Amino acid sequence: MTRTRTKPAGTAEADAEAEGKACRRMWWRRGPEDFEQEIEHLKAPDGGALIPWLLMVIGPGADILKGEVALPWLAGSGLLLFCVLYVATVRSSFSERWRRGRVPYQLLGALGAVMLALAIGYGGNFLLLFVLTSLGAGCVSRSRRFLGASLTLLSASAGVVSSLHHEGFWSTTSLAYGTFLSGFVVSLIITLFQAVAKLKATRQELARNAVAEERLRFSRDLHDLLGHTLSVVVVKAEAARRLAPRNMEAALTQVGDIEAVGRQALTEIREAVTGYREGSLATELDRARSALAASDIEVVVQESGPPLPPQTEALLGWVVREGVTNVVRHSGAARARIELHAADGQARLTITDDGCGPAPATPPRPAAGTTATLPRTGTGLRGLTERLASAGGSLTTGPSPSGGFRVTAVLPTGEDTAG
Repeated sequence: MTRTRTKPAGTAEADAEAEGKACRRMWWRRGPEDFEQEIEHLKAPDGGALIPWLLMVIGPGADILKGEVALPWLAGSGLLLFCVLYVATVRSSFSERWRRGRVPYQLLGALGAVMLALAIGYGGNFLLLFVLTSLGAGCVSRSRRFLGASLTLLSASAGVVSSLHHEGFWSTTSLAYGTFLSGFVVSLIITLFQAVAKLKATRQELARNAVAEERLRFSRDLHDLLGHTLSVVVVKAEAARRLAPRNMEAALTQVGDIEAVGRQALTEIREAVTGYREGSLATELDRARSALAASDIEVVVQESGPPLPPQTEALLGWVVREGVTNVVRHSGAARARIELHAADGQARLTITDDGCGPAPATPPRPAAGTTATLPRTGTGLRGLTERLASAGGSLTTGPSPSGGFRVTAVLPTGEDTAG
């Protein structure tokens, strides 16, 4: 009989984590996605990576210990001071407290002065201090002008001091080139890290803006959808209440319409939540006729021109929904007119009424048993204005020349409909 041994859950997770680390160590097997994840988790440099470069002082330190330099105690003290200044310069250039002030530049100046004194006085391995000073300059520099000037000065000084100690052409050239290149590379790496940090911050900001824009779009959809539907339900409920005492059959018809509107609203809300809702202009016009008729408002609908693209119809459907809702709720009108005209690559929809206008001096009297209506302008028209503007159209509202209120929407149809 064979027995199957199972590992504890904790051990399995530890093994999986170890395997993941092993896979990450095999850099030659990484794909683009792995590198993108690593970039996302990159940490900004703090100067710690530059401290190990102090191992370069082993050369001049060995010369001091061997007694190959004059006044070893002075050379040792100067080398120790140089190391302290180097660490302070690098750390201050990355410190949130000091890096934007003058302290890093002051420390870099002191570091350069000690370096020049040691290099001129002793030469040999002490010339390697030029490279370390260049690394410090690359950390401190916050502008291209200062970086170029400081590295050029250090490189030229390295060449001159090396020539004074008769180091030879190639040694002098290598020292000058290495001095310039080391500071330049450090500054470039720091700049790249800063660029990556800004890009990550920008990506996060764009993601937040995308979420906010989607929330705004969805809130506009729900406002336009529920505002119209609930207005129709209220109007039909009032009609049913008025008709019930004298014509029960007509009242039951209105109740049936309320049920149908409610069911349709539930369907549309589900579709809106999933992001697949597309408005139908013909459907909205039919609903507009029904809602206005139930409110005892005479309506005339006039359409002309060729068929419209689905996207244009969907946007104009929202305009009809919101415009008719305002007429029903706020106008106090007896007549309304909806005109749709398409020609020359443009569709124009106009909704007018003969009501009290956009800013009545005296609010219309509410019917018995109802509450007063709100002002005519609200978030619906503002949302429609933004929606149409994003599609290259416009929405204008205001008093009609013949009295009442007018809403005009203009949208490009995406094609030349004149032909």
